[in-house]
Amino acid sequence: FVQKLGAGAIAGITGVLIVYPLDMVKTRLQNQKADAAGKLQYRGGLDCFRQVIAKEGVRGLYRGIVPNLIGITPEKAIKLAVNDFSREYWAERTKVSEDKLAIQYGMLSGATAGFCQVIATNPMEIVKIQMQVAGAQKLAPGEQRPTAMGIVRNLGLRGLYRGTPATLMRDVPFSILFFPLNSFLKLQGADEDGKTSFSVILGAGLVAGVVAASAVTPADVIKTRLQVARKPGDPVYRGIADCFQHIVKNEGPAALFKGVVPRSLIVAPMFAIALAVYELQQRILAPAVVELGSTHTTTNAPVMMLDRK
Repeated sequence: FVQKLGAGAIAGITGVLIVYPLDMVKTRLQNQKADAAGKLQYRGGLDCFRQVIAKEGVRGLYRGIVPNLIGITPEKAIKLAVNDFSREYWAERTKVSEDKLAIQYGMLSGATAGFCQVIATNPMEIVKIQMQVAGAQKLAPGEQRPTAMGIVRNLGLRGLYRGTPATLMRDVPFSILFFPLNSFLKLQGADEDGKTSFSVILGAGLVAGVVAASAVTPADVIKTRLQVARKPGDPVYRGIADCFQHIVKNEGPAALFKGVVPRSLIVAPMFAIALAVYELQQRILAPAVVELGSTHTTTNAPVMMLDRK
């Protein structure tokens, strides 16, 4: 269990470090609104990337990464542990082995994991988003950009969970879509012995990540709008429904999919990389686990489902 938590944390951190600049671009695109002349600051993902580099330097692409790295560790630990526990529970209730668990129970396990991970995800994301957006704001003379600790102090415990329903609306459906689809694609690419190559792991993670991330982008846009620090003149949203109506009315339905390309480019490779790193650690440590007489071997890990045996 401890090995699984550690492997998941390292895998998550590795994925975040690689794709974080794309997450910065995604947040800026989702939060931007037309000015009085109807003009947008960024013309697209590439233009946003160039502007951040020109105005804030390379370090600007990694603004807010520290709270993200701090939060990703418990997030991955919670997601893996809860998903594992839930699958074991339903396998026992339905009297089947975990690798033969019906898809509806696999989806339910993913949903449970997505629900529980928000405990760590919401505070991490709200701090990250506010730091990412702050980099694009013009400072008054003598004004300093907010720090992670400053944002935490200003928000307080209650503020750190602002927009939690929107985070749940994004993360639960994502897990319902991603984990069963990812497992199905890996099993389709397994050889006669049930073994899955790293290329199949990466491919399955990429495809499942693109599908799931694209599907829940509207929820991610709403979450970003609710969690960003408001500036004078910004609309005040009374909740998810009000935010949804405001976006559709004033920006059109297409605005709900702002940042869908960079979001897909973030989530898909991040999960593919994380799962590949996770599997590599599992394969290295698996012999030691089996030798100790574990009844729940790493090859049956519910997140990976890499070995039919």
